[in-house]
Order: sequence, then structure tokens, then C-alpha cells
Amino acid sequence: MKITINMKSGADKVQGQGVLSAYLEQVNLVKTDLAEYFDVTVNAHKRADITHYHTINPTFFLSIPSAKRHGVAVGYVHFLPETVDNSLNLPKFARKVFYKYMLRFYKSMDHLVVVNPYFIERLADYGVEKERVTAIPNFVSAQKFYPVDEQTRMQYREEYNIPKDKFVVLCAGQMQTRKGIFDFVEIARELTDLHFVWAGGFSFGAMTDGYKEIKKILDDPPKNITFTGIVPRDDMNKMYNLCDVMFLPAYEELFPMTVLESMNCAKPLLLRDIELYKNILFDFYCRGTNNAEFKEILLKLKNDKDFYKQASENSWRGHEYYSREHVAQMWKEFYQRVVAERTQKKAKK
Repeated sequence: MKITINMKSGADKVQGQGVLSAYLEQVNLVKTDLAEYFDVTVNAHKRADITHYHTINPTFFLSIPSAKRHGVAVGYVHFLPETVDNSLNLPKFARKVFYKYMLRFYKSMDHLVVVNPYFIERLADYGVEKERVTAIPNFVSAQKFYPVDEQTRMQYREEYNIPKDKFVVLCAGQMQTRKGIFDFVEIARELTDLHFVWAGGFSFGAMTDGYKEIKKILDDPPKNITFTGIVPRDDMNKMYNLCDVMFLPAYEELFPMTVLESMNCAKPLLLRDIELYKNILFDFYCRGTNNAEFKEILLKLKNDKDFYKQASENSWRGHEYYSREHVAQMWKEFYQRVVAERTQKKAKK
């Protein structure tokens, strides 16, 4: 008999965010590759062996007792208080209430899933037992994100009015301080021979950290930067392919979907050298610690063909490492294990 899973998510209420992309990919993966083992519903009002909460909506919180009575409650950890700190500009009181609620939601789960093992320790600092947390990486479909030929690349540039004769640097993500947008703009202002593209916008509107300062830049942007606004996910493969390098100078991340998507397109990755990448991205990416290093690496990628080729190959190895089959197997083993553990506990009682 198949294990029943009810996926709970409100991620589709906010476009242009990684949580939505991760949710869509994970649900599709389980529904298609693991259909032999699991019967999946989405936001259904019925009992299930596993209720998998992808977001922490208050309406979902009310359903947790029932979910745990009839099965296993699994929570996906997409953010922690410290990541929200650098994303949203909330009043102090609202921030305190939201963080308390967030942690209470996580602690109400039978099991938690993180996309980066680094956050097992962070959750432990908040009082969540390590044995209740499992690390399973994000996944990106090779049918939606893939390399294209040079002629198609140039067509994409023409579609978005991007110069065909320039070395193009892309950043994809929400416009907010923690994503490193101010560093991105400063580097663009200094490397005027390169063209920069930021694909993303204000998914959370005026609540976004740095909103006013970023708006000033958008009102008078440097000539060598294209701000596309929020790009529909179905069009993001065009963005990765029209660029020459994916540059994400973020200060705080979990496991960016944009990194996986650009690796699927074999684009060199340039990221900030932060601790949480080390155990998930290994040597698949170029890294820098400040703007001077970022500029040096970007120029080397532009001017050194051998260096560029190696960086592209490293990125593609990352795509192969996080294969669909490998991640699907991890989800299969996890779901089967948590149901088996619950069955054993009930038998003992």
C-alpha cells in the first residue's frame, strides 16, 4: 500500500522567491519519480500518513494537532530568524512575535528537513533535537533548466535588450540587502565594460530590507545594469543562458535555487565565500570575500578562456552531483523511515 502525503504550502502567494521554486520542484519530483511509493495531494483537507508543511502559514499551524494524531508532521525549514533579519524590515515587536511563532511551528513538527546540513546546528541552538532534523538538498529539473546554443543565447539577449557583444554578469534573486545588491551595483559601476543584469524584484514590497535605498538606484540606474523585475520561473532558463556568469554576492543563504538552476545551464558561479556553502558546493564555484576579489575574478573569467572553461566544467559537475535520481532516493528513504518509526512507536504503546 502506498504512503499518503499531503503537501501543505502557501508559497504560491508570493512570486519571485526561492521557496516557491523549491516547493514546486520537490512536489513534482515526489509525484513523478516516486509515484510507485507515494500518493501525493496538495493542500487537501483529509488525513494522511505524512503531512509535509512547506510554509508556516497560521492556518497550517492550526492543523498540526490533527496531522500528528493521524500521521507524521514534517516541516521544511526555508528560513530562520537570522535569515529573516536581513530580508525583511519588520517593526521590533512584529519581529519578536514572528520569530517566536516561527520557532514554535518548527518545534511542533515530528521531523524537520533542511536543505543545508549547516542549519542542523543552527536549529540545535534554538532547542531542536538534532535527531529530528534531516538534510536533503534542493533539486532542479533538467527539463526546465538546460544549456542552449549560441544562436539561441543571442536571441534571448535581443529579447531582453541585452548587448550581444558584452560579457554579461547575472544575479537572480529578490532585491534585498542580504543578497548583496549594493555590492553588485558598486562593482557594475566600476566595471563599465561589462554588462550586469539583476533578474528579480521586491517579492515582499516595501517590507523588503533596503527598499528605499534600492528604489533610489532603480530610479537612476547605471547604464550598464539591466533590472528586469520579477521574471516568471518559466522564463528563467533564458536569463541563465543569456549571461556569461552567475554572480550572487549574498551574505546569508540556505541553498539557493538560483545556484542549482545556473549549474544546470553550465554557467560559472561566483559566490561570496561564506561558511554554509562549503559542505554543499565544494569546488563547484569561484569565491570571493570582498568587492576587489569579485572584480578580479569577473575580469579573469572574461579574459582567460581556460579559466572560464574550467569554471564552467566545475559548475556542470555540481549539476551532476545533485542529480534527480540521487535526491529522489533521499526523499524516498526519508518518508519511508519516518512512517516506519511512527508505526514502531504505536506498536510499543
